[in-house]
Amino acid sequence: MQHFWDTVDTIPAGMGFSYFYPFHLCWLGGIALAIFALCRLYRQSDAARRQRIRRCLALLTVADELFKDAGLLIGGNFDPSYLPLHLCSINIFLIALHAWKPSKLLENFLYSFCIVPAAAALLFPVTWSSLPGANFMVIHSFTVHGLLLCYPILLLSAGELRRDWRYFPRCFLLLAGFAAVAVAANAVFDTNFMFLSRATEGNPLYLFQTLLGNHLWGYPILMVPLFLVLYGPQLLRERREKHQEAAVR
Repeated sequence: MQHFWDTVDTIPAGMGFSYFYPFHLCWLGGIALAIFALCRLYRQSDAARRQRIRRCLALLTVADELFKDAGLLIGGNFDPSYLPLHLCSINIFLIALHAWKPSKLLENFLYSFCIVPAAAALLFPVTWSSLPGANFMVIHSFTVHGLLLCYPILLLSAGELRRDWRYFPRCFLLLAGFAAVAVAANAVFDTNFMFLSRATEGNPLYLFQTLLGNHLWGYPILMVPLFLVLYGPQLLRERREKHQEAAVR
């Protein structure tokens, strides 16, 4: 427990863990089992209980973020780079908003820009893999991304998340607005919110830095397959239904 309150800026070298080794795989397996069990419980619940589950998850996610802030303050390590301006941190508050004020725009934003980033962070924990397992930031990072992944998957499993590709442009504009705030903060504080300033080795965006000279190419390039994977089935279904209607006429 000697390094429990350390961060990536204060930890000695060689204290971290490797991707997809037992420690990492245990966290991934535990998160997957917890999501599976909660989805099963959610599907079997009535409307009132589902609302309580959603709000409980939202409060747990916010509490997880506050746990991180408390740990940083206890260790004397809080600085502007820990402000909640990464996409996953922003999704914490969007989930809380959805839990009390659900909307189709929020649902589609969480579907488009919460599931994949949270899963990517869990699979490639670039920003906390240099820390030891018994560390508050490791605990926070795995649990908060697990909660972020769980919430929209919960809605999907129960058929409550109304996927609609027509909302994707609006979701993208909302994302661009958040990115503009992150860019401004990066310029003021010399931070790397939403990985817009740089991508370090181990980050999937680093591949674009290597191949194309700038990691930012990864965002527009990855947006197309992301859209097709998330909304392609809906587009194909709508096209098939139109053909069937035309055949009937």
